[in-house]
Amino acid sequence: MHSKVLKSCLALAIGFVLSAGTAEMASAQAAKGPSGLPLPRFVTLKSKRVNLRIGPGTDYAASWMYLKAGLPVEIIQEYDNWRQIRDADGTEGWVNQSLLSGSRAAIAAPWMKGKGKSVFVNMRRDALPSASIIAKLEPGVMMNIGECNGDWCFAKSDGAEGWVAQSEIWGAYPGEAFK
Repeated sequence: MHSKVLKSCLALAIGFVLSAGTAEMASAQAAKGPSGLPLPRFVTLKSKRVNLRIGPGTDYAASWMYLKAGLPVEIIQEYDNWRQIRDADGTEGWVNQSLLSGSRAAIAAPWMKGKGKSVFVNMRRDALPSASIIAKLEPGVMMNIGECNGDWCFAKSDGAEGWVAQSEIWGAYPGEAFK
């Protein structure tokens, strides 16, 4: 009897934790910032010189300067005309919204940088794991993204264009689809 009660309590507790986690994930995916746009979301840097500030305003010190237009960043918070962003290396700070663009870009497997010369992200002719490889992208290579279907993204990089696995890039969420 004691064992049945214990098992029932354990099953209820596991069910509660799983349902709470699912609700938390759903609310995180549905979160909207003051702008009405989803948080988090990916965007790109519009300018080739962008100060990353330690707070939301020009009175805050710049901690970093980005020197590459088109770099993908993730908006994680909004305050007035300022956006807290995170880059592929995990660096966070604040940028004025006027320096950001809704264009999409990605970085090939930045987590694999420095893992060896034989590590690549395959760009394929079609959105299939069996499709022919048309380019091998080194980790850290930037690409522009035209669309993603939830598993694959159509990308252009250095004259090559094709499909890359969404799980092998930083710049689109797993399962995210857009055109």
